[in-house]
Amino acid sequence: MQRIAMFPNIDKQDASKVVERIVRFFGDKDVRLMIPPDSAAFFHCEGYGVPDIDEQPMDMALSLGGDGTLLGVCRRVYEKNVPVCGVNIGTFGFLVDIELTELESKLEKILCGDYHLEERMVISGFVQSEEKEECFLGHAINDVVVTKGGAARMLQLGLTVNGFHVMDYKADGLIVSTATGSTAYSLSAGGPLVNPKIKALLMTPICPHTFNARPIVMDENDEIRIDVAAFHQDIIVTFDGQESFHIRPGDAVFVRRAPFPAKIVKFDDKNYYQTIRTKLLYNA
Repeated sequence: MQRIAMFPNIDKQDASKVVERIVRFFGDKDVRLMIPPDSAAFFHCEGYGVPDIDEQPMDMALSLGGDGTLLGVCRRVYEKNVPVCGVNIGTFGFLVDIELTELESKLEKILCGDYHLEERMVISGFVQSEEKEECFLGHAINDVVVTKGGAARMLQLGLTVNGFHVMDYKADGLIVSTATGSTAYSLSAGGPLVNPKIKALLMTPICPHTFNARPIVMDENDEIRIDVAAFHQDIIVTFDGQESFHIRPGDAVFVRRAPFPAKIVKFDDKNYYQTIRTKLLYNA
């Protein structure tokens, strides 16, 4: 029996219909379908609600939503080393691999094992205050961002790689992203597109007040340190744009490759460059 946990985004307009289709499809299959109790109650399928679902053994996690939902599910099951499959109910869906028009056929492929897993690098973020030990903040599949909050002034940020001071920035922030995250915030800030099979880190400044600041592609094993030298208090660190932490002037943020990757379910009828064209270059 396969154990599949389903994590639907209740804010998506078509989520209820998609949940109903998935429940119906697995109804006569040798599958234990599990849903968080609050989501199960919301979609009126309480019989599938499982308390403490994060502690339950599972063979796969289904993410129902867009890219943001998939990133959240990846972080949620990261410590369990569980593969995640995305069903697109969002507007972009660059990372998710199942469209609604092919839902049942792709679920059948999952049952038959007709898919492969792509390992995507995960990065970890830490903060170190003056004269204090490092404190772990979280993991990210796309990016860790040090930025200002509200209408605060530009930040003064120092970039150090492997103990070597590279340069100082006056900017709205710095983005440290994986190759997976190169199509997210980093792209909007002028960063390059990087095939996710390339094991690299990207550092992209946000609105730097200079002509000399350019994105940098780094080795996956580099340790990145960002020193915050600012006089205001509204400074935040974000993880995949979903989790945020306030830090103080004088703090240092460290970003390193996490111990093991996230696993995302992919099918052979899709490839990275096809997705680039259909999702990003649709006017080409």
